[in-house]
Amino acid sequence: MPLPFLTADRVFEATDDVPLPYDDRDRWRRPYRPGPWRVGVAALALLLASFVLFAAVIIAATAEPASAAVVFALALVVIAGALRLLRMGVWVSARGLRHVDFLTTRTASWEQVVSVRTVQQPVRWLGLPRTVQGQALLLGHQGQDAATPTPLMTTHNADFLGRAEAFDRAADSVEAWAEEYGPR
Repeated sequence: MPLPFLTADRVFEATDDVPLPYDDRDRWRRPYRPGPWRVGVAALALLLASFVLFAAVIIAATAEPASAAVVFALALVVIAGALRLLRMGVWVSARGLRHVDFLTTRTASWEQVVSVRTVQQPVRWLGLPRTVQGQALLLGHQGQDAATPTPLMTTHNADFLGRAEAFDRAADSVEAWAEEYGPR
């Protein structure tokens, strides 16, 4: 039985020149992978949500459906929080730069971006009030005070804690996007 998908003697068609999905510059993409801290916390939240869903099923079988609905809604809130946690970060496209926080999303078109630069400064450790010395990728955009640029990502946030090389690659990638698409 011939298996044509495993052989190298087939003729390549002209449709093989279709660009790959990651080549689409108009799609929003994160120029780095989420860090282990962020993924670990989201995994624990989803594990908690599975237990809460199981409790909702038990409550629905033994008690009132209204109380089961409340527990089910709690599980949905935990799942939505875990998914939002995984979505957080810096996203880029040909249209601009997007900074996604847990509750807010700020988008700046490349025409509004004045500067994207990496600086050495005190940064927050895992988003907590404690600060440590580290690097931050700062965004300066029009209509903003030049003395207080927005920190996009730091070496001590949930994506880059303990991964300095990954921060350098991600910062270089965002700076390259700003150089390519920013105002000239």
